[in-house]
Amino acid sequence: MASAFLAKDKKIRIFVSEYQRKIADNPPKKYSGVCFDGRDITYKIMPKADVKIFMTANVKVRARRRYKELKKYNSKVKLKDILESVEKRDKSDYTRKISSLKKTKDSILIDNSNMSIKECFDLIKKYINKAFNKN
Repeated sequence: MASAFLAKDKKIRIFVSEYQRKIADNPPKKYSGVCFDGRDITYKIMPKADVKIFMTANVKVRARRRYKELKKYNSKVKLKDILESVEKRDKSDYTRKISSLKKTKDSILIDNSNMSIKECFDLIKKYINKAFNKN
């Protein structure tokens, strides 16, 4: 929730955006590119990226995943509370005025609601390899 709160601050968003662009334009020396994750990467930070993926999952699936993750650290956490938190975060991310979450026309939509981590990774790898003509 802290990142959602900070992302609303225009000065912080400008600072972070400039930093992200700098990394995108100057990847680490041993790499030929970068992989970024974020709500405005595809349309604001790297609009000319070779591969753009908009990944999502059903809100109940995301809540269950987060619940399992948090349950390891807090036995009192409730799925109902997590679901409400995820729904609130979605609303905030999609409706914020600064750097809202949105899918671009040229982004590949991946709904990983029914995928394992490996299945999702393999699908993303397939799209990346296709973009760079690799098998």
